[in-house]
Amino acid sequence: MMRLDKYLAERTGMTRSESRKAVTKGRVSIDGAVCRKADTQLDEHTAAVALDGVPLAGAYRKFVYIMLNKPEGVVSASRDKKDTTVVDLVAADFPRRELFPAGRLDKTSTGFVLLTDDGALAHDILSPAHHVEKQYVVTLDTPLTDAMRRGFAAGVTLTDGETMAPAGVEPLTDDGLTVQVTLRQGVYHQIKRMFGVYAAGVNALHRESIGGVALDPALAPGQWRELTAEEVERLQNVK
Repeated sequence: MMRLDKYLAERTGMTRSESRKAVTKGRVSIDGAVCRKADTQLDEHTAAVALDGVPLAGAYRKFVYIMLNKPEGVVSASRDKKDTTVVDLVAADFPRRELFPAGRLDKTSTGFVLLTDDGALAHDILSPAHHVEKQYVVTLDTPLTDAMRRGFAAGVTLTDGETMAPAGVEPLTDDGLTVQVTLRQGVYHQIKRMFGVYAAGVNALHRESIGGVALDPALAPGQWRELTAEEVERLQNVK
């Protein structure tokens, strides 16, 4: 069940205050009968609600899940005073949603960022206890070595003494400069710091999957789409 004013705000983009005014003015009907009480409870899945005689179609969604191909130069945050954020790229289509990125990419990095308002799912994805697998394509300034591969597999100890969980790294090109990295944890600048232990610099980093859900190759940088029901279910099962 849901309050009528919240229902209107979710479907029309009006504020809750604007929704309440529309109701009290008799502009809203439920199942054909005018309703003037904004706190009226309704079944959002079955009630036939109309505003000024126009039906408000579409089932209510408790949460939204968005796959964004983050471009370089955009920050992984809900809001920022100086820079464009990942949420800014989708905000016009979700004006009443409190979206946030479930996991971050550096400003210079690109690829899959999951945007949602489902805090429980985000917690599960980010929780160290769940070891959700994330894959990246990384371009190095020096070729991958056997020492790097062994070190990643064992768990790299960073220069500050913190030891990372075991990770995977495999070459994608014959010259060893482009590699695929698989992580099951998330630490600030983790990939760059791990390669830094071996005096290797990261020239580019692109996240290609989260929890077995791959970035849609049809999405150009800056483009997005909502996750399919199957993709959402896959992420919900990361526990």
